[in-house]
Amino acid sequence: MSTKWTSVMKRIQFLILSLVWVYKSFHSVTCEQNVNKTCELEHKPGSKYFPESFKFGVSTAAYQIEGGWNSDGRGPSIWDTYTHEHPEMIADHSTADVGPDSYHLFDKDLEALKELKVHFYRFSISWSRILPDGLITSKNQKGIDYYNMVIDKLLANGIEPMVTMFHYDLPESLNLYGGFTNQLLIKYFLDYAQLLFDSFGDRVKVWITFNEPFDYCMPGYGEGNYPPMGKDSGIADYLCMDTTLKAHAETYRLYKGHYFEKQKGKIGITISSRFYYSKTNNTTLIDRAMQYSLGWLAYPIFGETGNYPQMIIDDIAENSRKEGRTWSRLPIISESERNLIKHSADFLGLNYYTSRYVEIADPPRGKQPSWDYDSRLKYALDPKWKRAKSSWLYCVPHGLESLLNWIRLSFNNIEVMVTENGWSDDGQLDDTERIDYLKAHLQAVLNAVNNGCNVTHYTHWSLIDNFEWQKGYTEKFGLYYVNSGSVTKERIAKYSARYYKGVIETRTIQNADV
Repeated sequence: MSTKWTSVMKRIQFLILSLVWVYKSFHSVTCEQNVNKTCELEHKPGSKYFPESFKFGVSTAAYQIEGGWNSDGRGPSIWDTYTHEHPEMIADHSTADVGPDSYHLFDKDLEALKELKVHFYRFSISWSRILPDGLITSKNQKGIDYYNMVIDKLLANGIEPMVTMFHYDLPESLNLYGGFTNQLLIKYFLDYAQLLFDSFGDRVKVWITFNEPFDYCMPGYGEGNYPPMGKDSGIADYLCMDTTLKAHAETYRLYKGHYFEKQKGKIGITISSRFYYSKTNNTTLIDRAMQYSLGWLAYPIFGETGNYPQMIIDDIAENSRKEGRTWSRLPIISESERNLIKHSADFLGLNYYTSRYVEIADPPRGKQPSWDYDSRLKYALDPKWKRAKSSWLYCVPHGLESLLNWIRLSFNNIEVMVTENGWSDDGQLDDTERIDYLKAHLQAVLNAVNNGCNVTHYTHWSLIDNFEWQKGYTEKFGLYYVNSGSVTKERIAKYSARYYKGVIETRTIQNADV
């Protein structure tokens, strides 16, 4: 098919989809919910340009986009098992078995990346595709070949690969050993990480060990509504966090001790966090909320003790004693482990989407034991905040600015890469709300940079519409619409893609009229 004819077809698809979404807009409650609500942030005094060294990119995750769930030797992950055996847990009873099918159609993703002119692409590797049984003895060369192809094509087009080693999709075979509640997982992860460094480290210079530990540990091992559906809150979820923390630190030391001298890359971890405001400006309360979220893992890694925040240690020890236990539910970190953990990252990857107001919960919320009960916090919204399609997602750009400044002051201005930030809707091409959100949060990052925060990367979530975990395909975060009804699953640029490209090309925050 000629390039001219392809362009015409894309224009026709764009027109048809636009008409569909115009029709839907007349029947959407979202507009009613967001009347007179804003998603803006003012530019604070300072340069209007992002520094020349600042990099812009986009994010995806293997399970959400790759499809090919059993292609070429890939083994099942806990998300495959979960969606296959418990379709009732997914909003539209869907799976990611095919999805955007990036395993077979990566070139379409590459075209979108080139069109955006991003500096880097953050993607994750499927542990199950590389090691189908999770063990080093099950090495799958076809999986390694796939990621070699992705990395090589990115570099050939001037796009830097930023690789996440683990993004929720634990091999099912390792779940049989207890998953993250078994510290033997640390050894399995080290074997996996070493294979990644050996296979790709000559070209990959930015590594992220784990994505959002809080978000797979708490619901997966405590609340039971994420795979592997463990319901041992206040114990198993804390074991998961502890195993993750130690596996990260061991992986960092492995890289620095055996690979860094030759490969010269950076290695960090991505932690998700909101910022928490107090209606009475109670800084002690704000700090409590921050320590029970971002600080849970950031404090051991980027602080000076290599241990959990002292308030968390004390709270959980006291609650454990009151429950009649002879030991704390929070695992103890030994002195040798603290030395291993302390300063075990070159940067903090930060996933930020929204914020909340926080208050003390008296009496504590949640069942006993649980994170809710131990933290003794409850949360509130500002009615002026604009809501996305996702029920939890509100536009609070000043929260990102506040969070970046909190990190600067709390952790000696460590390097921060914003590794996810995005807005959900129904998938319409005329996605002006996403542009508003993007514009405001870019302004938050620039304000923080102008205030001296060491922020070096901004990553939009996501490149394309994809499988959104428990929400299936009912919520969309992509800059590109995926024509899921087509065999070739065309990626069609939304208005937000054009907007983001303009920001990248000019290094300035553009007006939102597109």
